[in-house]
Amino acid sequence: MISGLLGSCLSSAQAAPAVSSAANSDDLRVESYVLPVGAAKPSLEELQSGRGVQRLQELARQAEPGVGLAAETVGPAASHTPVSDRDSGTELPAQDERAAPAEPTPTAPEPARTMTFNECKKGLGSDKAFFIKSRFAVCNGASFLQTWVRNNRPVGESMFNVRVVGTIAKNSRTIDFRYYFTDFETSGTTGAAAMPITTKGSIPKSWPAGARYTRGGNKPGTKTFAELKALRTFHETVTAKPGQGSSGATDLLFAVYEPVISYSPPAGWTLTGALGGKLFMLAPRWETATYLANSTGGGNPEKKGAATFSYVPTLTLSAKEGALERAEAQHIRQAFLNPQDTKPYMSAKKVPGQTAKDPLHRTVSAKRNEDNRKAAVKQCKRYWGSNYTNGGKKECDEYPFASTYEGAAEPDYDADAKKFNFSAKPIAKDDNKAGGLILKSFYAKNRILDGMDDGFIVKIVG
Repeated sequence: MISGLLGSCLSSAQAAPAVSSAANSDDLRVESYVLPVGAAKPSLEELQSGRGVQRLQELARQAEPGVGLAAETVGPAASHTPVSDRDSGTELPAQDERAAPAEPTPTAPEPARTMTFNECKKGLGSDKAFFIKSRFAVCNGASFLQTWVRNNRPVGESMFNVRVVGTIAKNSRTIDFRYYFTDFETSGTTGAAAMPITTKGSIPKSWPAGARYTRGGNKPGTKTFAELKALRTFHETVTAKPGQGSSGATDLLFAVYEPVISYSPPAGWTLTGALGGKLFMLAPRWETATYLANSTGGGNPEKKGAATFSYVPTLTLSAKEGALERAEAQHIRQAFLNPQDTKPYMSAKKVPGQTAKDPLHRTVSAKRNEDNRKAAVKQCKRYWGSNYTNGGKKECDEYPFASTYEGAAEPDYDADAKKFNFSAKPIAKDDNKAGGLILKSFYAKNRILDGMDDGFIVKIVG
């Protein structure tokens, strides 16, 4: 993907006015492109033949113009700038191996909170703008390519890649953004070595507006191409103090963080338009939800709550033989793949929670939880009779979960909701209990918030 925020070709191929130098008075200019971080760049020979320029233009056409955020973005950031139509690189947790019968209380895995450069590189691959390892470990990247033109003929080429990894420690309000400048290359005649490159981390928007942030780290500002090649990596930290968010116990603050890379042509070279580009935005948030860990900060009011990235996480359930939640996972898989065979009957049933564009939303309302359960149990009795529990050996399992706004009683709260757009089915009591415990721990470990500004999806493995 290409940023698209400054255009796929950030400086046009138009000739600039002639520039005098000590050696000559040739017309010298630099043309710049922002490409997918793994894109195969054309060679200087291809550029000189014209085939390379055509390939650059084709890569630009394959980008998503104007897109600035990952497809999985939730909350107000998702409406700040267009989100991608392409799924980000993701890594499912190794949860499907949980199959030992003697295993203790079932639980969701701990989400990743670190990411290496190699993990980011592999996750982005050749065509991704984002890699989401978890909502506490994400990265994005872009490739910056410059063609050096003398008298309308390409005479040189240079490039470098930038990847930015964002990570958040457990129960922390500080986000660490580590920048990696790599793959510096030059060929032919260029002025790349002396080209000044400026790195900034911008926060162009906050919800509510006016939030203040504490910055740290060792971001260098402006360095030359040669200096950044030697430096390679640096980082910036961003912290938001509590009390700046929305009113209420959640104290919820959203923002977008935008890495900006800009550069100026060295002496003797010129260009028209901007030179550089903005990487895709990352979407952090801060909160102090009372139903999540560290809501008091251990007695330190400036450390209460935590930061996360506003991306839809994935609850993974296993249908493998021996998995403690197997029957629940099989039920959900049926609701996903064959909804017409589930109860209650609905001709156009399509349950949510399968994609980031149609996620599930948590509710912490005890009444709504109970209403969802009652509506599901009503259908279990309707189709399997009053003894659907088989003497207490089974329970009525429902999807979407009773702890979500999309649960069985949704039409009682939302007149626009489709009636019977859920599935209820008696399953083994132990499987139902295991699935509930996994969901509860998933909410806690991923800091899932109540309401429409957060969400999650479900994947069935095995």
